[in-house]
Amino acid sequence: MLTSLVPTFWRQRHSFFVLATLFSSTRDVYHANLDIVALSRAGKVDAARKLFDEMATKDVVTWNSMLSAYWQNGLLQRSKALFHSMPLRNVVSWNSIIAACVQNDNLQDAFRYLAAAPEKNAASYNAIISGLARCGRMKDAQRLFEAMPCPNVVSYTAMVDGYARVEGGIGRARALFEAMPRRNSVSWVVMINGLVENGLCEEAWEVFVRMPQKNDVARTAMITGFCKEGRMEDARDLFQEIRCRDLVSWNIIMTGYAQNGRGEEALNLFSQMIRTGMQPDDLTFVSVFIACASLASLEEGSKAHALLIKHGFDSDLSVCNALITVHSKCGGIVDSELVFGQISHPDLVSWNTIIAAFAQHGLYDKARSYFDQMVTVSVQPDGITFLSLLSACCRAGKVNESMNLFSLMVDNYGIPPRSEHYACLVDVMSRAGQLQRACKIINEMPFKADSSIWGAVLAACSVHLNVELGELAARRILNLDPFNSGAYVMLSNIYAAAGKWKDVHRIRVLMKEQGVKKQTAYSWLQIGNKTHYFVGGDPSHPNINDIHVALRRITLHMKVKGRSLQKADPI
Repeated sequence: MLTSLVPTFWRQRHSFFVLATLFSSTRDVYHANLDIVALSRAGKVDAARKLFDEMATKDVVTWNSMLSAYWQNGLLQRSKALFHSMPLRNVVSWNSIIAACVQNDNLQDAFRYLAAAPEKNAASYNAIISGLARCGRMKDAQRLFEAMPCPNVVSYTAMVDGYARVEGGIGRARALFEAMPRRNSVSWVVMINGLVENGLCEEAWEVFVRMPQKNDVARTAMITGFCKEGRMEDARDLFQEIRCRDLVSWNIIMTGYAQNGRGEEALNLFSQMIRTGMQPDDLTFVSVFIACASLASLEEGSKAHALLIKHGFDSDLSVCNALITVHSKCGGIVDSELVFGQISHPDLVSWNTIIAAFAQHGLYDKARSYFDQMVTVSVQPDGITFLSLLSACCRAGKVNESMNLFSLMVDNYGIPPRSEHYACLVDVMSRAGQLQRACKIINEMPFKADSSIWGAVLAACSVHLNVELGELAARRILNLDPFNSGAYVMLSNIYAAAGKWKDVHRIRVLMKEQGVKKQTAYSWLQIGNKTHYFVGGDPSHPNINDIHVALRRITLHMKVKGRSLQKADPI
């Protein structure tokens, strides 16, 4: 009896040994696969391959992990070579190589792999649909979408995103979104973001209100929309609803305040963000410098610059470009030039920024000098470059140069002129008293003149006392903008200068009847760390005495400077 049990005992023991070995081997493979993925995410592809080669046992997950490691780190050819050497492939393998081709903008090969795949699922199609949508090939994406046996929520979302990105496609995106059999949180966010990017903030808000479970990504998208519309109170209310604010949400709300001329609030938010322990990035500093530029606050700009150096962003290109603007807006054009000189490889934005800086200071020769340098180093100018140069011509009264630059832009560089370029031409002609020539340009423009162009003519009529043309310019402005108080005031001033007091009275009565009020102009003054705003003749500011002291100091300084200039260069 005992003898008969011995073989059974050894067989059982052998089975347990085999199972234990198999379990140990499977466990080792599982952990090795995780290590390959971790090394890949850290960008250590060679180390991942070394581990892959050293593995005695590999399963299909091992091969798929190494396959993904290659293409996710931009090594498409190695990914393809490994795919073709795989002893066994599953649907994940095929989807991975399709995604690899899409990620590397090789859609032709992606289609080939899709056609060759013995087994396909929704992910196989979705990868290519996303790639086509990203490239704006929506007709091809639509055909593939319609060919799918069972499109899922990812398929629909990719199509909605694609249509929202192409020009004129937002309507189809909205229709497809409404037709979706099921939506997830990503679908809602994609639709909201698409509407925001297409300037349809109200429609985006309608979709946001309908969203069943609102998340912070959707809130951030809506904040972006409100900021673009200048609705900062609405943006701030949504920002307050975000419980876990990330750097993206902070940057968006700060940029919104800065770009809408509310620099002080942007800087206050920046201080709040720093106090929470959040680390700023390059976009943070760009928004901070925009805020400093809008306030013309060199003191705040200097503080931000010091913080910028502390965080190691002093060589970041976008930050340096913003810093050039800050110094320029604060009157430090020399410092702007120094910052530009520290940029090792200035891009088009850098060149445009330094040219614009000199243009704003009326230094045409310096602006033109930088333009010539830009062309010498083979940086192609754009419409913004020429807009800055034409603006410099306006401030410097360079009539002939402005016409030459306009011709250079159109004939040599093939840049189609926009209304802003024509506005500069009209402005420079008008300032020089060449009003008939300015009108000729307006008549020859390929589109109707806007209020800014007629505004330049009206301002020149006030200087050169051309009543007839001034009346025409004012009529054109008021047809476009009936409540433009500046046009009424300017025309009234022209009548007053010409001694036409009945017409002055008529304009004032007309303004009253139309309910048009003259816009209140305000000034600001920085005392200590705070910027104070005030209007002429308003004594209600709590620091009015300090303001008067500061103004007297500035006035005295200007008088001293004026006397010294007269002594140095007598006329």
